[in-house]
Amino acid sequence: MGEKRSIQAVVLSDIHLGTFGCHAKELLKYLKSIRTERIILNGDIIDIWNFKKRYFPKSHLKVLKYLITLAQKGTEIIYITGNHDELLRRFADSDMGNIHLRNQIVLDFGGTKTWIFHGDIFDASIQNARWLAKLGGWSYDLLIWLNHYINRLLAVLGREKYSLSKVIKDSVKKAVKYIGDFEFAAAEMAKSKGYDQVICGHIHQPQMRTIETSHGPISYLNSGDWIENLTALEWDGTQWTLYTYPLADTSEEESDEKVDASPSQLLAQLLSE
Repeated sequence: MGEKRSIQAVVLSDIHLGTFGCHAKELLKYLKSIRTERIILNGDIIDIWNFKKRYFPKSHLKVLKYLITLAQKGTEIIYITGNHDELLRRFADSDMGNIHLRNQIVLDFGGTKTWIFHGDIFDASIQNARWLAKLGGWSYDLLIWLNHYINRLLAVLGREKYSLSKVIKDSVKKAVKYIGDFEFAAAEMAKSKGYDQVICGHIHQPQMRTIETSHGPISYLNSGDWIENLTALEWDGTQWTLYTYPLADTSEEESDEKVDASPSQLLAQLLSE
């Protein structure tokens, strides 16, 4: 591996460890390619909703172990809870060495007051109909699973990969409107609270743009996800950039050894050498 890139902070969200579509191997390569003082995990990092499936490949476990190793070596890890890891919200404001669990956080980046939170508070389906939200999550997992095999067939035929979910998001007017409404709602609330910048996750839509609200303009950023986009927000000390990892072939994951996804067994393996 070449020389590591040095950045001051990185924001990752919607990794969904424990689901079929997670690009854990690529994420680990990315983490090992950078040297950073602070990693902000902005929600849906461990997909606790799907623990019943007992699907947790060792490559997913290696990501967690590496993050713990980084914390032990001095990297600050801020874990912000999302809707898929909402069971951790009861433990918010807990600190375990360099690992800090929060529901939201306000940080200063170059004199810019930045509010960071996952963003599911704007999702009516999460707030008012949990069963419907989970059905949507499982449907998304099924779509990713189906897309995996379609892309394998396209590879055999010498065709380019195809993202079903991206096509749906881009073509369905309601999906496009939802993303726009989400971004504006986050910007509007953040500006009304006096923040200069807001960073979210949740909608799997990487973004960096200025949004005009009723209270004035504000910088809106979204770190995207590690299911389809494989993106991260990087802070070099003066500005943010949106990093995109080159999509790799993930067919090998099928042979990745699985581990017991029960919380007790995962904790035991995380603490083991």
